[in-house]
Amino acid sequence: MDRCVLAVIRTQPFALVCGQMERIRAVGLLSGGLDSMLAVRLMQEQGVEVHAVNFTSPIHGRSHEKNRAEEEARVLGIPLKRIELGPEYLRMIRQPKYGYGSGMNPCIDCHIFMLRMAKRYAREIGAKFIFTGEVLGERPMSQNEQALRTVEKAAGLEGRVLRPLSAGLLPETEAERKGWVDRSRLLSIRGRSRKPQMELAKSLGISSFPLPGGGCLLAEKEFAPRIRDLFAHRRRISLTDVLLLRVGRHFRFGDVKVVVGRDEDENKALLSLDDGHMTYLEAAEENGPVAVLQGRPKKSTLLTAARLTARYCDGTGPVLVKCRRGDRVQHLRVERMPEVEVKAHMIAGKNGRARSMGAQ
Repeated sequence: MDRCVLAVIRTQPFALVCGQMERIRAVGLLSGGLDSMLAVRLMQEQGVEVHAVNFTSPIHGRSHEKNRAEEEARVLGIPLKRIELGPEYLRMIRQPKYGYGSGMNPCIDCHIFMLRMAKRYAREIGAKFIFTGEVLGERPMSQNEQALRTVEKAAGLEGRVLRPLSAGLLPETEAERKGWVDRSRLLSIRGRSRKPQMELAKSLGISSFPLPGGGCLLAEKEFAPRIRDLFAHRRRISLTDVLLLRVGRHFRFGDVKVVVGRDEDENKALLSLDDGHMTYLEAAEENGPVAVLQGRPKKSTLLTAARLTARYCDGTGPVLVKCRRGDRVQHLRVERMPEVEVKAHMIAGKNGRARSMGAQ
């Protein structure tokens, strides 16, 4: 990061409004990543009173990101508003106006959705403007200049979203024109390299921050087929349906889905999701996974699910599988499902392999 730029950041005065010093209030989108932290710090350096908003959903992010956003808000010394993305958000994912990215990630529609909610919150608290940690060119689908303009216009915020890390490369916003922030103190970062952000973090005294991650779950090749399968087979989606997407191996047998835990943590997560409408299967006499069957199965389907469960149990030979639905329990002794049949029914990514997304 250029030393002159850093010097300007530290020495410029607060904005003048109507000839008097006034502390401007703004809403910043805090994702739990480094870029949004830096954007907040840049606004604080200009004397802006920052209020952060963070969006949570079983689909939208991982549980550790939720905790990370809370910790970052504490470190930055700013209030944090948590907004849970519910059924309306799921409907948007099912039918996005601007389409999907590499998986089931409707990035442009998602950003529009969040900015609309941030705008509503900004009105509630009397904030003058909204800002984000977006970097021009960092994400090819949603952070090119055309996409940024599209998102602003669709959210009813055209020319009113400040992106401090790349503002020097973008058209002037209302916040700059009205003197709420000093454009000369904003930055011109472009592209996917993280070096400028790392240097800026060091200069601003930010020593603890997350390393770049894999991004949105909806873009991941193992997760996207799961939600695509869910949309294809269920018209109404519950919170349990969504939480199940994050756990275990997933299999489809007609109208019935079976999820098999991969380890003890996932077994516990599956057991915690019992809503009274699922069938649980596990070995009665040996070590093995917990499996969940969604839907009301026929006898033949239950046998199939038991054979699948047996496939992942210890030992060899037939397995006695305990099947429980509510208070009803039955035992089935079954042969283990052969690997070719297992692979034929697995809901997996392009590489034919599914992995755990972690328990919520």
